[in-house]
Amino acid sequence: MKKKSDPRHKARVKTVKKLFEYSFHSNKDLKNFDQAKLIIQKQKQIDSLIKKNATAWPIEQIAPMDLSILRLAIWELMYKTIKEPYKVVVDEAVEIAKEYGNESSAGFINGVLGTIIKSKKLN
Repeated sequence: MKKKSDPRHKARVKTVKKLFEYSFHSNKDLKNFDQAKLIIQKQKQIDSLIKKNATAWPIEQIAPMDLSILRLAIWELMYKTIKEPYKVVVDEAVEIAKEYGNESSAGFINGVLGTIIKSKKLN
């Protein structure tokens, strides 16, 4: 992982926080949060991937923070125009999960993203 002061890491954390907030207040205005808007536009497709690759966990039972982190990471892997290496995306997601999720968040997110990467042959 890069340093927490890295601007890309800070931007990801900010986006995850906006997605987390949006999960409780879907009428929240997201102006000035273009990345969060783009993720929300693809939310149905992203959630479908989560459901397909985290079969033991119904999406309603996934912690909102974990769901926000997964949505960002999956959007980066599948829909972002300028893609970073999948290992960078997964590493960042896991680090954010360690910082903001619960004790099992990092492993859960790593597992779901790993399954998606293998099934989509992104590696």
